[in-house]
Amino acid sequence: MSLLGWIEPTGGRYRHGVSIIYQWRGTFTNREVNALHAEAFSTRAFDGSEWNWIELAGRHSLGWVVDRDGNDLAGFVNVLWDGLVHAWLQDTMVAGRVRGHGIGTELVARAAQGARAAGCEYLHVDFDDHLRPFYLGACGFSPTSAGLLALN
Repeated sequence: MSLLGWIEPTGGRYRHGVSIIYQWRGTFTNREVNALHAEAFSTRAFDGSEWNWIELAGRHSLGWVVDRDGNDLAGFVNVLWDGLVHAWLQDTMVAGRVRGHGIGTELVARAAQGARAAGCEYLHVDFDDHLRPFYLGACGFSPTSAGLLALN
């Protein structure tokens, strides 16, 4: 596995017989990630001048995992880091049309592989309570104590 990227079919077939492809540091457009973000988090779709994922990911991220259902973006997760041993998941997103097929779990597993390959020792995530079974159960995270300070 290269830190710069890998493409690997899951071997599984999903709706309409299209193979799901995962790619570490895969290419994406601001438009497609903003559309996926709007769907995943029930927000409006920002444009690239408001939320430039390409610029932000390039500047702040260790990497990200892109999941494609054919040519369509079906999933995305961003992996931020401290440049040494800690990495964080941010914005785990799966398109509604492919939810419930293990894609989110695989996105997180691929993100963990990328962080591990970069020498990270810990992968952190924070989440809303309704996602507890996903992160602690399906993805294997351990519960920790953490805090949040609202800045607005």
